[in-house]
Amino acid sequence: MSSLAKNYNRRKISFRSGKGSFLYATNGKKYLDFVQGIAVNSLGHANPYLTKALNKQANKVWHVSNAFIIPEGEKLAKRLTEKTFADYVIFQNSGTECVEAAIKVVRRYFYSIGKPFKNRIITIRNSFHGRTLAAIFASGSKKMILGFGPRVDGFDHFEFGDLKSLKKLITKKTAGIMIEDCLGEGGCKLIPDWCLRYIRKICYEKKILLVIDSIQSGVGRSGKFFAFEYAKIKPDLAIIAKGLGSGFPIGAVLMNKKTASAMTAGSHGSTFGGNPIAMTIGNAVLDQIFKKGFLTNVEKSSKYFRAELNKIKENYPKTIKEIRGIGLLIGLQLFKDQTKFIQKLENNKLLTIRAAENVVRILPPLNVKKSEIDLAIKIIRKVCKEIKA
Repeated sequence: MSSLAKNYNRRKISFRSGKGSFLYATNGKKYLDFVQGIAVNSLGHANPYLTKALNKQANKVWHVSNAFIIPEGEKLAKRLTEKTFADYVIFQNSGTECVEAAIKVVRRYFYSIGKPFKNRIITIRNSFHGRTLAAIFASGSKKMILGFGPRVDGFDHFEFGDLKSLKKLITKKTAGIMIEDCLGEGGCKLIPDWCLRYIRKICYEKKILLVIDSIQSGVGRSGKFFAFEYAKIKPDLAIIAKGLGSGFPIGAVLMNKKTASAMTAGSHGSTFGGNPIAMTIGNAVLDQIFKKGFLTNVEKSSKYFRAELNKIKENYPKTIKEIRGIGLLIGLQLFKDQTKFIQKLENNKLLTIRAAENVVRILPPLNVKKSEIDLAIKIIRKVCKEIKA
């Protein structure tokens, strides 16, 4: 009997090792892992470059307080600001911690310019920003907040795609808009480029801040470092985590100069955020992501994968409703509940995970091989045939 709390409905499977896109279970079976820790293992399992970097740093220093300069963090922050819109970075341990930090930055900014009454943030209803108290109330999901009252105030919600409603929600108390550029848990729903540009324009007009949650879509998963780069916009803040550590806990809030100006000494902190090991792994991940041709190959792989999935959709139009997402954040929306479909994929040695709206989420590592995509396509086609029969 497990002593772990029952807050997860775990599948009856565990793993002894992994390599690249594959996991090897304790039952001796080999699985193609297209969950990868839910878009976390950006470079796959047991990546030799990351393993070497981790072991090297582990023999130096694991942790020091942020009361001291951490060279590895200085280096990672510099690289992130040189490659993105940002001027400053705050490091955390997870995506939801970054969301909390971003909320604090938004409120603190308006406080610092003498407008403390501007403290409300608009988000998309049923989006996902993590599991802390503020994050679940930011999501506006009735299911997530059930039993966790009293309500954490400061958030207003609009329905996905309802831009008229969004504009009406803006008042003199509104400080910012926080959105995912591609809703992961919410069903792999991509916000169109024109829509992102429109929201950016609204934020400029109303003199409020734009926060983009790129925890699941960021760090190359879209084929660019940020998915919102396709829309050619620059937010005031962007949040990344998951793929930045490729399995090691790390998160980062990226801010422009104006927004970051409010974060003075003592305004925020994190005991483990930005520790030497996390920073070393983050730098090692960027070594690979920023290699010439890497992101181009992600785009190439995703286009091929999506083209093959659309062929299956054409063959099984009563099973697959839509192919969603961006890059290698792929959503297979079914007409019926996806539970049976996901189980059949697992029975055929392909691991996937669910999302809202009957979506099967497919999240391979960014360095996935064509042969591995072909294997996944073969299994998905087989399951579609089984389901139809």
